[in-house]
Order: sequence, then C-alpha cells, then structure tokens
Amino acid sequence: MDGEGCFFINIYKKNSSVLGEGVKLVFKITQDKRNNELLKSFVKIFGCGGIYNQSISGNVQYFIVTKFSDITDKIIPFFEANPLQGAKSKEFANFKEVAELMKEGAHLTYSGLSLIKQIKSRMNKNID
Repeated sequence: MDGEGCFFINIYKKNSSVLGEGVKLVFKITQDKRNNELLKSFVKIFGCGGIYNQSISGNVQYFIVTKFSDITDKIIPFFEANPLQGAKSKEFANFKEVAELMKEGAHLTYSGLSLIKQIKSRMNKNID
C-alpha cells in the first residue's frame, strides 16, 4: 500500500453548496494491468470500490473507493486493525481526522472547511 496507494482529500468547486466547495475522501491503489487479479481482490476484501483504467491504453489500472460510508465503515476500520508502518501512516491519520470532521458536518461550515484545508495542506509533504 505504501508505494502504490494513497489517501486523498479532494476539495472541489460545488455550486450547489452554500460554501461553493465540497469535500470528498478518496482511497486509491494503482497497479499495472498485469496485477488486475490483485486489484479484484481488493474489491472482495473491502466489499466496496471499483477498478478502472487510468490510461487510455489500459496499461495502468486502479482500485478506488469514494463513497463516504465505505470510507468510514470499511477502509478506515481496516487500516485501524492493520496499521501502516511507513510514511503513509501519517497520511492515514490526516485522512481519518478529516473523515471524523465530516461525520460532524464540519465540511459544511466555513471554519470546518478551513480546518480541512489546513489538514490537507500538511499531507504528502515528507516532513516529520
């Protein structure tokens, strides 16, 4: 998971939101198409997500989960029970923190969205 996976916080324009922005959590694992069976196993293990082609040629595929309830009920509990050992453990902690904030509705307030943006800004920086 450390090399080919990511926990991502997507902040995007959302016209239907009072704030004009939305927040989506994304869990993604990328692999060469030769590892398609491995990606299929993630769908079975997690009981959610899907497999898609990342490139037009189809040489790169990815397993992705974006449904909030799948993130909170399946992905986060899996990594709590099976902790990451490398640098991605910090990314997971930030990802989990934002999930908790979203459960509380923080992403629907200016102050909460600002806090989520701060958390996102400290991700993937390779800083101790």
